[in-house]
Amino acid sequence: MNELRTIKKYPNRRLYDTTESRYITLTDIRRLVLEQVDFTVIDKRSQADITRAILLQVIAEQEHGDDPLMSREFLSEVIRSQSGTMHASIALHLEQSIRHFPGAARRTHPGSQNEPGA
Repeated sequence: MNELRTIKKYPNRRLYDTTESRYITLTDIRRLVLEQVDFTVIDKRSQADITRAILLQVIAEQEHGDDPLMSREFLSEVIRSQSGTMHASIALHLEQSIRHFPGAARRTHPGSQNEPGA
């Protein structure tokens, strides 16, 4: 079982991996996610857990590429849903859908190379 890895974010916007004792990038954070390494990102100044914000930065960086996953319409709907009364239900639905997607993809496309660890 992996121990929770701590990443510290310094005021100069640099990320420091305390396990590897080195500065890392958002690309390194993405690698940790893909390798299913459990980590938390702590703001060095405030000691606040900013893991979600860093993960959103990773997603934003990926979405700037040539093949974005999320359409403009989808992103607009996510923003709209955050202010609605169905916020919790939509969040739960999205989380469950993404969690069940790999199994559904395997059934639909056997031998898919897009699975973690494939």
